Amino acid sequence: MKDRFMPASLSRRGFLVLGAAGALSACATTVPVLPKPANAPEALTDEEILRAINMTRAANGAPAWAYNTRLEEAARAQARLMAQKNTMSHDLGVTLRQRVTAAGYLGAVGENVAKGYTSLPGAIEGWLASPGHRSTLLSHRFVEFGLAAARASNGRYYWALIAGGSFQAWMG
Repeated sequence: MKDRFMPASLSRRGFLVLGAAGALSACATTVPVLPKPANAPEALTDEEILRAINMTRAANGAPAWAYNTRLEEAARAQARLMAQKNTMSHDLGVTLRQRVTAAGYLGAVGENVAKGYTSLPGAIEGWLASPGHRSTLLSHRFVEFGLAAARASNGRYYWALIAGGSFQAWMG
């Protein structure tokens, strides 16, 4: 009876070569895949992002925002585009309005972008230090947001936060 695991055409020499290869492969060093640090942008959960933004808003007298996945989708598109082009800009061939509309969001929006920060607290501090970005981050007219980060091939992070709300909040 033939062994169902060894083909009939396998010679003794072939068997020895395969056995030696198997033994050598068992000695190979395996590099473990380490978990990403809890504060790494790729590891952030929606809840962690929501908590960080709303703690910042509360500390500055602004009401809490809700998290919106459509705004996150538009922010992710922008962060990825900036990382791909290794350029920070609000318009890299696709406007903010085009991005949020493509994501299915039809309200009023504002956007903060950043580059180089390796953590969400760092990006938030950078936005707070810039009057225009601070105004968007702490606006009482927006009621929800989405946020994303993407890493460029050189390791630099690009961030996009898109805040949204009713157009009526901006009238009169």
